Amino acid sequence: MADPFRIVFILYPKLTQLDFTGPYEVLARMPGAEAIIASKEGGELVTEMGLTFANLRKLADIDRADMIMVPGGPGQTAAMLDLDFMAEVKRLGASAEYITSVCTGSLILAAAGLITGKRAGSHWAYRDLLERFGAIPDDARVVRDGNCITGGGVTAGIDIALSIVADLRGPDVAKMIQLSIEYAPAPPFNSGRPETAEPHTVAAVKQLFAGFAAARSKAIDEVTGHA
Repeated sequence: MADPFRIVFILYPKLTQLDFTGPYEVLARMPGAEAIIASKEGGELVTEMGLTFANLRKLADIDRADMIMVPGGPGQTAAMLDLDFMAEVKRLGASAEYITSVCTGSLILAAAGLITGKRAGSHWAYRDLLERFGAIPDDARVVRDGNCITGGGVTAGIDIALSIVADLRGPDVAKMIQLSIEYAPAPPFNSGRPETAEPHTVAAVKQLFAGFAAARSKAIDEVTGHA
């Protein structure tokens, strides 16, 4: 019997929970998958909105991964500056068959040197920061370059995960999972991307995210040694 396909979800404090739980809902349903949830410390972890995840494994206790999945969120900046955390990302990603992320999780992959020279996606407000690490920003909702699959912000994680399932188990299995979770988005407003949202909405969200953008830019300066 073949070994299970080991997917390690790499978590950190103050992540955006849907960046993690959306892909988890899909990938944990994939036949033959072993989904492991881990963080640097293990145990409990508090998300951006105050939810607590418990019984996480320690990253250092995991010997290998067939796939790593890194979510984004406000805590991404601090995580990127945590040398011990980043060492575990690099270690597990170095031998993984797939390198994946959602939203600003791609900045962690980029800081770890795992997507240098590759096309990658991220939340639209921070996508251009990928260039600072030598990655190539791509505005697609799901971005694939070789064994690296990244994409847009938060809800894009479900699309990313379904694309991964289709690649590993075929489109029919992915379609069955999509139907099982009744994933048929029909939002009440056409404002899910900056290209379609009204200008005043885009401006308001940019203002809301301005502090995060500045903090991320400063952290990248520190990581890349240009501070």
